[in-house]
Amino acid sequence: MEFIDIKTPYRLHKQEIDQAIHKVLDKGAFIMGEEVAELEKQLAAYVGAKHCIGVSSGTCSLMIALMALGVGPGDEVITVPFTWISTAEVIPLVGAKPVFVDIESDSYNIDPEKLKRAITKKTKAIITVNLFGQMADYSRINPIAEEHGIPIIEDAAQSFGAKNNQTMSCSATLIGSTSFFPAKPFGCYGDGGALFTSDDQLAAKMRAIRTHGGEVRHHHPYLGLNGRLDTMQAAILLAKFPHFQKEVEARQQLGERYNRLLEEFVSTPRIMPGNTHVFAQYTFRVSAREEVAKALKERGVPTAIYYPKCLHEQPVFSSLGYGKGSFPVSEKAAQEVLSIPMHPYLTEKDQLLITTAVKEAVSPFMSLR
Repeated sequence: MEFIDIKTPYRLHKQEIDQAIHKVLDKGAFIMGEEVAELEKQLAAYVGAKHCIGVSSGTCSLMIALMALGVGPGDEVITVPFTWISTAEVIPLVGAKPVFVDIESDSYNIDPEKLKRAITKKTKAIITVNLFGQMADYSRINPIAEEHGIPIIEDAAQSFGAKNNQTMSCSATLIGSTSFFPAKPFGCYGDGGALFTSDDQLAAKMRAIRTHGGEVRHHHPYLGLNGRLDTMQAAILLAKFPHFQKEVEARQQLGERYNRLLEEFVSTPRIMPGNTHVFAQYTFRVSAREEVAKALKERGVPTAIYYPKCLHEQPVFSSLGYGKGSFPVSEKAAQEVLSIPMHPYLTEKDQLLITTAVKEAVSPFMSLR
């Protein structure tokens, strides 16, 4: 059984994808070919942002966003400790200091009330994270940031295709950032990512930073890097994009069925008011997680843990001075979350097999809930 199935969509759309790949091979425009611009145009329209800038990865997109905002030494950037490390590692890479804020237990996203208390005169930006496939509460977050004049970067690596109060993910804040890593809801066959904004000047600056700090060859007004999206990956994404919305709808149906089948046995994910959920992962909470994961493996059901250790517990961030207990909601989530197979091509039969195995695995521990 596949935990994430990236083979089936290729088999289903093989002709379109192969044609897109061979078109690039025939033309030989492997760097910044016309497919990159076309993908940017289509994704900007889908998201509802004026600009899309294709980049080499979701990590690179976050770094470019910070560079474009002028974040550097002496600045603080607020984010969450319960996420993949790339969200926070880009902050010291531009010379700034990460400041962590705990999450809400129901959504796994940043707690707006705690965000308020973390803002200082040194806060230069906020990176929100839309974890597991649903957006943070931007109706509460955006006014806080606006009051202090602080830009928000929406880390939408797991939420592309989701909505918050009818606003599409990647267009809820000044800058949206996403990843096209193959396992993401909208993935390519290598690394890739994108930035979104409706600010003309910011878009121009991010485009320049993406290509060594300049849009015109041999003219470099900014310090930049090589952050270009590969033409081949753009072509693959263009071939897959017409099918993406159907996959989003399938994920939502599958997530709802998982919830119905498992809600009496584990703490199932909650879709927050005003949100849609793309279920980049289907993640529930359970006591005795290691025992449950082992039992599922014995029954042929693969699992994963996103994330077993919070960022403030990672050695690389030890100098920040946080200790165990600094972020209790995040730490509790890290001890309890467990993800089971999730992708748009799961069948109802698959889900019944998986949920039956989950029920059998958790039954001995039901009294511990």
